[in-house]
Amino acid sequence: MAYSDTIEDLFTRYGPAYRWLATATGLLAFFTMALSSTIVNVAVPDVMGAYGVGQDKAQFLATSFFATMTASQLVSNWVSQRYGQRVTFAGALLLFSFGSAVSGIGLTFEFVITGRVMQGFAAGILQPLVMLMLLQVFPPERRGLAMGLFSMGIVAAIGVGPYFGGITIDQLSWRYIFLAPMPSVVLAFVMGFFFIPSTRPPGQTTQFDWIGYVFLCTALFCLMTGIANGQREGWASNEIVSLFVISIVAGTGFVLSQFRTGAGLLDMSLFRNRQFAVTAVIALLFGCGNFSTMYIFPVFSQLVQEYSATLAGFLIMPGSLLAMLVLPLTGRLSDMVSPQIPIIFGLFIFSVSMLFMAGADTNTVVWSVGLFVFIGRLGIAFVVPSMNVAALATLPIEKISRGAGAVNFLLLLGGSCGINTLVVIMEQRTQHHSDLLVATQTAGNAVTREMLVGVHGLLGEGGIPISLHSPVALDYLGKVVHAQANTLGFQDGFMALAFVFLFAIIPASILDWTGRR
Repeated sequence: MAYSDTIEDLFTRYGPAYRWLATATGLLAFFTMALSSTIVNVAVPDVMGAYGVGQDKAQFLATSFFATMTASQLVSNWVSQRYGQRVTFAGALLLFSFGSAVSGIGLTFEFVITGRVMQGFAAGILQPLVMLMLLQVFPPERRGLAMGLFSMGIVAAIGVGPYFGGITIDQLSWRYIFLAPMPSVVLAFVMGFFFIPSTRPPGQTTQFDWIGYVFLCTALFCLMTGIANGQREGWASNEIVSLFVISIVAGTGFVLSQFRTGAGLLDMSLFRNRQFAVTAVIALLFGCGNFSTMYIFPVFSQLVQEYSATLAGFLIMPGSLLAMLVLPLTGRLSDMVSPQIPIIFGLFIFSVSMLFMAGADTNTVVWSVGLFVFIGRLGIAFVVPSMNVAALATLPIEKISRGAGAVNFLLLLGGSCGINTLVVIMEQRTQHHSDLLVATQTAGNAVTREMLVGVHGLLGEGGIPISLHSPVALDYLGKVVHAQANTLGFQDGFMALAFVFLFAIIPASILDWTGRR
């Protein structure tokens, strides 16, 4: 097996079957990484208990992955151009494996997050590489099929991830969720040496834009840290204000740096295209809402409804699998009608799903929650294909690849910021409801008095000394108040997500159908 295996060499060696061997290799690798992006969502309550952290820190299990993936996607092309596709593919899998091991055995919460950062960086490197390879092995007239397979793989992996993680947690331990995907990684690594081309992708190797990349990473790090710590440190504290100022300055520096000659991370000329700019706003908002739903559903099911990790993860899977099966049909629909129609419909049913969940509590039956989740996940199948069509339809041929990368960048950026912001909203609303509920726990509250009398009676029947009745009863009252405030905080979080999806309908309504080709 020569080091300089090109696509043509591999087709000659393996025949027509090579197209599907290469597809299986690439999709297996990225399916595993996409699965790992959501597999941790069901582990949030366990991690909070293991390390004594709140949701403000535990959410970094998800956001550190997405934020790092957002930044590393912009490095992928340069790395592939410099080292070749096969070496880049193998290196990404090795980095992902090392990150999995670090998270799995991490003795501190910081070690776990460090491993997640490594995993996210590897996933960001791999995604554009796999997409490019699929475009290389499929002829132009079948590239729609290739991208359909890629999208279906991602949707399936993201949907299966929480369920797979729930089974792993209930049968073994939350630490094993980082190690469970390793057999697939090893298999993809071995297959990569046979079926991934070793040559560099088409195009000239350019100097990497380190200035822009440092600006971007600084902006993302300061923004995520500021949002996560703001509730605890105080939004007006010197530390938080400084983080936001640095983030704004670095973000502005990144945008300005991309207008330089030779800058290649984000093509700012794309945003001069009205249709693309509008779709970019939709992508940012949809990423914010979509990835946030993948976080909030499992956490709500475990913390409020006290479902097992397996059941909490299972609730997401049916809707995601249906969305995967419907994607080919909605993909064809996006070629037949204005992108406004399926995008608006998908965003609307997402918002309806969130509005239903805004009324859910500990007494909501499991099939009702499953139905609400099912409705929301179906929205993906309508939004994603039409959003991609709307973004790329009016771009010149030579800018389609950059346009697709920019849309994906904004989706992930929205997801990172969305989860972070959602947790802040829920914490603030939980504290607000807690303060209101505590203020009502007075001697004049007949319901509270009745509950305390009942608790005293149960303690007496249980033989508990009378001197402990009042402290135990008051402690129980405190837990009831906290549980109710937590439920109301989650309900406000669902309501906020409903508004995000409804707000995204505004730019979707002004998409220009006449510009499509």
